[in-house]
Amino acid sequence: MGVFIEPLARAVNELSKLPGVGGKSALRLAYHIIDMDTEQVRSLCDALLAAKEEIHYCSECGNFCQGDRCNICADDRRDKGVICVVKDPRDVMSMERMRDYSGTYHVLHGTISPMNGVGPDDIRIKELLARLDGAREIIIATNPDVEGDATAMYISRLIKPLGIKVTRIAHGIPIGGDLEYIDEVTLSRAMAGRREM
Repeated sequence: MGVFIEPLARAVNELSKLPGVGGKSALRLAYHIIDMDTEQVRSLCDALLAAKEEIHYCSECGNFCQGDRCNICADDRRDKGVICVVKDPRDVMSMERMRDYSGTYHVLHGTISPMNGVGPDDIRIKELLARLDGAREIIIATNPDVEGDATAMYISRLIKPLGIKVTRIAHGIPIGGDLEYIDEVTLSRAMAGRREM
């Protein structure tokens, strides 16, 4: 017979499926949720369901949004001639924290990874190519790891022959690091030190 009663075991099992949440953290969270007022739990559940149901991808860049386009793509003050290419929407949020970038974004929703069966057709490269009309510079800000570098090289080889400047953010970011966890100063320096590919 298990130590946990079934509802608690189920809650711990579901919470431990979240990234970065191990068994002990899941148990701690489950205990905390059990101790919360019923209305607080209901509010948490409603917020999670609303996020899942109301948030989708921007039709232009692939970032998270509620309407057809995200706030960045809808902002006429943003420089539409500069597109920063990132792996996922969390990277957009990281880049926006530095407050130095005034262009737009393109979210690939992954990187090329033959070992994992992910090729160029499995990420949003075609959508990027469709947005190049009027673009002056493409900044590739994929993570500085094998997959990020392979994706950057692939995109560079497609775009450079079109006469569009292609740059890669500088490697002030540690190799193997994720943009999501990089501080604003490091990101700002990496952006300022980007180089042409």
